[in-house]
Amino acid sequence: MRRLVCVLASASFLGACTLGPDFERPQIPVPDAYVEPVPSGETIANMPWWELFQDEQLRLLIDTALAENKDLGIALARINEARANLGFVRADQFPFVNGVGRAARGRQSREIFPGADTDNDFLLGGDLSFEVDLWGRLRRSTESARAALLATEESYRNVTISLVANVASVYLLLRDLDERLEISESTVSTRLESLRIVQARFDKGTVPEIDVNQAEIEVAVAEVAVATFRRQIVQAENALRILLGRNPGPVVRGDTLTDQVFPPEIPAGLPSEIVQRRPDVLAAEQQLAAQTARIGAAEALRFPSLTLTGFLGVESTDLSDLNSGDADLWNVSADIFAPIFNSGKLKSNVEVERARTEQLLYNYEATVQQAFREVEDALVAIRTLRDEYAAQQRRVTAAQNAARLSQARYDGGVVDYLEVLDSERTRFNAELDQSATLQNYLNAIVLLYKALGGGWPASP
Repeated sequence: MRRLVCVLASASFLGACTLGPDFERPQIPVPDAYVEPVPSGETIANMPWWELFQDEQLRLLIDTALAENKDLGIALARINEARANLGFVRADQFPFVNGVGRAARGRQSREIFPGADTDNDFLLGGDLSFEVDLWGRLRRSTESARAALLATEESYRNVTISLVANVASVYLLLRDLDERLEISESTVSTRLESLRIVQARFDKGTVPEIDVNQAEIEVAVAEVAVATFRRQIVQAENALRILLGRNPGPVVRGDTLTDQVFPPEIPAGLPSEIVQRRPDVLAAEQQLAAQTARIGAAEALRFPSLTLTGFLGVESTDLSDLNSGDADLWNVSADIFAPIFNSGKLKSNVEVERARTEQLLYNYEATVQQAFREVEDALVAIRTLRDEYAAQQRRVTAAQNAARLSQARYDGGVVDYLEVLDSERTRFNAELDQSATLQNYLNAIVLLYKALGGGWPASP
């Protein structure tokens, strides 16, 4: 047994060679600054989400989603699977020891072995097997499994950040729809009152019937908007409830859209920080690392393998004799397997792994480029939507004043009802557009936060 241990210890030094390329992070050109001008300072991505979102109800919804969302549960289960797979693959680097026991009674054929007697056979022992990792195949396999585990962990972070952003986006959309529904309901009430007045004037013969018809049309337009926004509100609530991991149903609101508070300045940091913190980029990097290690494992299959086996135990024809010194038995063997001719199968397998690695390299580069694009898109959206919202505010103020003046001119008999209708339509559309623009602006901040890989402060 001491000899066997010495052999195994010596064999461990034989596995010093590792085939295949070592993984290195691909060098990708990274811009020194964003195309869009951004405020200086620490990136907003370092702000935890519970500090970015000030609406207490929104915070509660995000907490619920992080605890109960089903996609997040799937991502977490994949981490557990990858961790178990790492242990499964890594075990091949160590010796296997198995216990063996046998109790048998039998007799051979006396036609072949005349005079054969009925014999007993009792065996108790253990066998050991160990593959010497001569070319690093087992180490490369473990390296690949470890990188795959890290990839699933980054994917989990990516799902988490996406979930936080999606909950916030749908919630902001819901508050926007609430605002537009309120505007539409108020418009219906106003237009019904206008219809009542026009109808009374028509009954007295002071206005033509077409004024009544036009007023009825505008009431119907506002009622259509009310029905539309009520439908969209229920659909948004259902979508948000699914993100929370719950069945469709109503959602409790918090602050109104105009009361939402976000940082006045939105610093984005440096472009190089995206490569180091965005989880989808880091997941693509680890997937590439895992596949790179598989090249070495495939190359090692083309070279001889060495397996050491040993057995130590006792065997006797009588159970009481198992503890006698003569019942001992042992054996040690070294088996070499060397592929000689396989029609290029193993060589083709290496080429397959290299081609897959090349695919994942392109995938990594594309992921990085997509990350830069998403940040730039969000930055330009924030800048332009801020200006757009300011213009929408001026538009609403002017439209409300024009509608008031047109109604006064109509009541004074200066203009016909068409001017009133046109001014009223402009006011209604301006108020709806103002709410939608504010929602788009706030959502652009959320999308920038997601694009930068925000969610939690960066950890070492």
